[in-house]
Amino acid sequence: MQNKIVAFVGDSLSRQQFQSMMCMLTGGEESADVEDVANEYRFLIVLPLTGFNHHGWAYRFKSTNTTIIHVWSARLCDREPINATDPNTLFAMHLDRQPDFIRHYIDDLGVLVISTGPHWGKGMVYMDKEVIYLNGEPLKDKYYRIQDLMNFKVNNIVQWLDLKLVSNPNLQVFFRTISPRHFFKGEWNTGGTCDNTIPLTRGSEVLQEESMDKVVADAVNGTRVKILDITALSDLRDEAHVSHYGKNADCVHWCLPGVPDTWNELLNALV
Repeated sequence: MQNKIVAFVGDSLSRQQFQSMMCMLTGGEESADVEDVANEYRFLIVLPLTGFNHHGWAYRFKSTNTTIIHVWSARLCDREPINATDPNTLFAMHLDRQPDFIRHYIDDLGVLVISTGPHWGKGMVYMDKEVIYLNGEPLKDKYYRIQDLMNFKVNNIVQWLDLKLVSNPNLQVFFRTISPRHFFKGEWNTGGTCDNTIPLTRGSEVLQEESMDKVVADAVNGTRVKILDITALSDLRDEAHVSHYGKNADCVHWCLPGVPDTWNELLNALV
């Protein structure tokens, strides 16, 4: 990875994989070898009317000139304010356009790891003040199935990246499968918990040959985009979440050090 850029693009689970990678490379210690270079990249700095507090992070290891980046893009769609002069504007979420960062920097990247899934829900779209666009127009069918839209987006970005890989033979692209949630006896807002503290109580092996994330597995099949399949092995670790040790019952994100370190060990082996 000398003189190369490794970019993680996705939501807070993607951010956890990025944080894990940074900790694994630094031993969790601050180092003079690592410099913050976020200001060198568009779309990482805080921009007005984006609706986000932070777009991402970028750190460069000076000794190897290797840059590790995380970019927030929960649904892997281009997102722009509908009315750029209105501080209360809604945002157009373009299903058929790729995130700005990927479109702008695709030719500069050495490794790209994308992921999506948890933020695909009508409630999440509403909470993010987004209007779904397709072909430059708002989606008129209000009775769409959100799962169908996610399937479309996953296939859309894979096909776009597959074409880009023809002219970028040194780029490696991985689609990380969905990170499993482990709420029991309710959801995150209805009393669900994940209080188990004993590892591997439901088994210690992944026995099935097919991916648990059929959407991603089907999308990358026959393309140059590789699958980073972490769903089944992570599903065995229901005790490894932040759980009640955080501010709220968090059975989505993982403790670090922890499961995302294994994702990065697999990524390292694939690279």
